[in-house]
Amino acid sequence: MRKKTVVVTGGAGFIGSHLCDRLISKGFKVICLDNFITGTPDNISQLSKNKDFIFIRHNVTTFIKIKGNVDYVLHFASLASPRDYLQYPIQTLKSGSLGTHNALGLAKEKKAVFLLASTSEIYGDPLVHPQTETYWGHVNCVGVRGCYDESKRFAEALTMAYHRIHKIDTRIVRIFNTYGPRMRLQDGRVVPNFIYQSLKGLPITVYGRGEQTRSFCYIDDLVEGLLRLLARGVNSPVNLGNPREFTILQLAKLLIEMTSAKSRIVFKPLPEDDPKQRQPDIGLAKKILKWQPKVCLAEGLTKTIAWFRENI
Repeated sequence: MRKKTVVVTGGAGFIGSHLCDRLISKGFKVICLDNFITGTPDNISQLSKNKDFIFIRHNVTTFIKIKGNVDYVLHFASLASPRDYLQYPIQTLKSGSLGTHNALGLAKEKKAVFLLASTSEIYGDPLVHPQTETYWGHVNCVGVRGCYDESKRFAEALTMAYHRIHKIDTRIVRIFNTYGPRMRLQDGRVVPNFIYQSLKGLPITVYGRGEQTRSFCYIDDLVEGLLRLLARGVNSPVNLGNPREFTILQLAKLLIEMTSAKSRIVFKPLPEDDPKQRQPDIGLAKKILKWQPKVCLAEGLTKTIAWFRENI
């Protein structure tokens, strides 16, 4: 019996590489595409000798050609850190637009199931809390974060157009803050930033008064949700994230305690359009996917800190 083949764009990134691991462990053949703009060969080195894993260095903003059967196309190629998309706004827009178009074209050609990795950022600085999939968002399309927010909003619209017009079986996952091993040491997102600063004894930079909230989902929980979504046949967007909400200041203090750091907290001005609240309503995922996070923040941070200690 032929093994089912999955193409993962951005497969050498943080989430993509964990997804490749799980797919291989479940008996799939995986074709990983990445151009290493933010991904790294180290993230997939453990799969390099696996006969069911193929890596192709490729920029998804150009045409994607894959020989043979493809059963699933999972589009995770994106610059997801504020530090990255502020530095590379045009590349961010192109991966969300041209990249999504090319990935959907591959799914159409192969008659494959398509999954789009979207983001909680499509909700912008939300006026509804917690955020449900029916909320349309509050986004500054011409602000500095608009390159990421709008690229994902466009990607969702394009995905649904291909679903309606070309009858492609599609999935859209709106991913909330996720953390874990393999995040870049100075990624620019809050968890790796705080861990790196704590372990180095550097001042921990909190923006504003640290009262803005985030919810933090451990990578293993997210990947489980992604695989369930892929299998369940839900075409409309689904939130995946941990609904437990923490302030940024609470996170900073917790990491100082967990790392026994000598770091002090310093406060800096809030970045432009920084969301004040971020918390997923995961009622839909609970109902349809029978999914909810299992790893508490302290447990997930313990594993993540251990990985950072080894790689810093």
